[in-house]
Amino acid sequence: MGSPVVPVAPSRGRLRPLGLDEVRVTGGFWARRRHVNATVSLDHCRDWMERVGWLGNFGSAVEARRGREFADSDVYKLLEAMSWDGEYDVPSPLVEAIASFQEPDGYLNTAFGRPGQQPRYSDLAWGHELYCYGHLIQAGVAQIRARGEGELAKVARRAADHVCATFGPGGIEGVCGHPEIETALVELARATGEQRYLDQAALFVDRRGHGTLADPEFGRAYYQDDLPVRQATVLRGHAVRALYLAAGAVDVAVETGDEELLAAVVRQWERTVARRTYLTGGMGSHHRDESFGDDYVLPPDRAYSETCASVASVMLSWRLLLATGEPRFADLAERTLFNVVATSPSDDGRAFFYANTLHRRRRGTLPPADAESPRAESSLRAPWFAVSCCPTNVARTLALLPGYLATADDRGLQLHQYADAEITTGGIALRVGTDYPSHGRVTVRIDRTPDHPWTLSLRIPAWAQGDTALLTDPDGARRAVHPGTAEITRHFRPGDEIRLDLPVSPRWIAPDPRIDAVRGTVAVQRGPLVYCAESVDLPGGRDVDVVRVDPSVEPADGPDDTVVAPGELAAPGAPHDAPWPYGPVDPAAPPAGERSGIVLVPYHSWANRGPSTMRVWLPTTDPRGRS
Repeated sequence: MGSPVVPVAPSRGRLRPLGLDEVRVTGGFWARRRHVNATVSLDHCRDWMERVGWLGNFGSAVEARRGREFADSDVYKLLEAMSWDGEYDVPSPLVEAIASFQEPDGYLNTAFGRPGQQPRYSDLAWGHELYCYGHLIQAGVAQIRARGEGELAKVARRAADHVCATFGPGGIEGVCGHPEIETALVELARATGEQRYLDQAALFVDRRGHGTLADPEFGRAYYQDDLPVRQATVLRGHAVRALYLAAGAVDVAVETGDEELLAAVVRQWERTVARRTYLTGGMGSHHRDESFGDDYVLPPDRAYSETCASVASVMLSWRLLLATGEPRFADLAERTLFNVVATSPSDDGRAFFYANTLHRRRRGTLPPADAESPRAESSLRAPWFAVSCCPTNVARTLALLPGYLATADDRGLQLHQYADAEITTGGIALRVGTDYPSHGRVTVRIDRTPDHPWTLSLRIPAWAQGDTALLTDPDGARRAVHPGTAEITRHFRPGDEIRLDLPVSPRWIAPDPRIDAVRGTVAVQRGPLVYCAESVDLPGGRDVDVVRVDPSVEPADGPDDTVVAPGELAAPGAPHDAPWPYGPVDPAAPPAGERSGIVLVPYHSWANRGPSTMRVWLPTTDPRGRS
């Protein structure tokens, strides 16, 4: 087919991504989820789009159009997911309907431009026309790379040509209120070799931040129109918009050799991770505008942590990893994949979280199975939302996930994420065997190798800091390795085995004291997985507000991937029945409650056993209390 089967194909950079034709996930954590995605979730999303009328918009009368102004984008994300999944047939009738709906000049949108609708590009701030093109183009790129250039790719190219003609030099000097077109155009340039697509993406990135959009009620930072990308020091505003823009800026920087632009995005990523990111890797702490909060404003019970923002975070981290080769970017991608992306879909693949709270105070109610749920307001996973960007974003991410596992360079091959997999590239064939993240052993068996020395690199996750990870080479020699990258360079032979033992065990995590909302609490992490207390595991039907843990004693592994944390359950009725909830501190007050081993479960699994209360950050058994 010519193009690598990868979601991101930079022409330069530190590392070369391996594609879906080079990496096959064969078992374990991600294989189970990808199987459910391919056999259930893709059809689930398609059926719901047909039920709510979004598929029918391509060809419907104006008055019959259904869904929000950006509903087209979710159709395109679904088509992208189908294109990446080699076992799924992309529905030809739908592609034909989209192609027939496209205007002769390449314009394509079901919400604008027809008689009875607003004119084209009359609402760049909120209309999402360019945003929808972005997802259309990404679906077209997926088709080019995974299946060869078909009708969907032709539609995408006509749309991209229209964008360049309309918004290029001498055209409309504007940007979209929701970034997305930037990274799509760069990827289309990479797939087709057409320079004009890259030039247009660079133009959009440089135009951002100069006040060209209408001033919104949330302020210009909401859609990153307050500062040029090169001047910003942190990601701010609407989290998905900010992360998509940053991903597009990295793409432009890499293809144009713009080190200043790349450094600006790295600087923004660093401060955002250090001050505006949840323990789960989730981003965005404001419900009202789906945005980042100020530094250290990370309330667990009001965590928005939109699933789409986490997908975008993984996209950004992957691009930065390819550009720099630095494992810290793969560390964040791992945390986000396991604790947000994997959390959104239910075990059966038929319901999703839009927002991902870290503390549920009330037991949820099951949403109706046959109706759309309000965006982010479902207290349990919902089958569909009035704004359903997240289910389709999860679907495409799981479909292309093998493309995030490994890379190559002139020296050899690098493993960044651990899963049962078969990898074949450049004369190298190897198998990865692991039960990660349940257990920390990763075995790499060499099946085929070039007849010269090369380097196998393995990421040692940042969460292993302070413990000993061990790397065993084919000769049986063992050595301690530390967070970062461990390398073995040698003349490998078929049958050689390399073993990495990571210290997967539960440990207490303390928050930065500047995060006011969780001061005085602790959390538990085991390997890359964040854990939580869920009310279904507490005796007597009690809720998680009675849980206190004792961080002076280490948590321990329990059965079936659970963790047992030492602690107590507050005595029933106290202090909740007091007439006033405040009082002086009594330093001598003993802890009051029932000693217990608190069962904790992986955060990604919560709410799969019915309505429950839940919390990640747990109060401690500090004896000081009210007198």
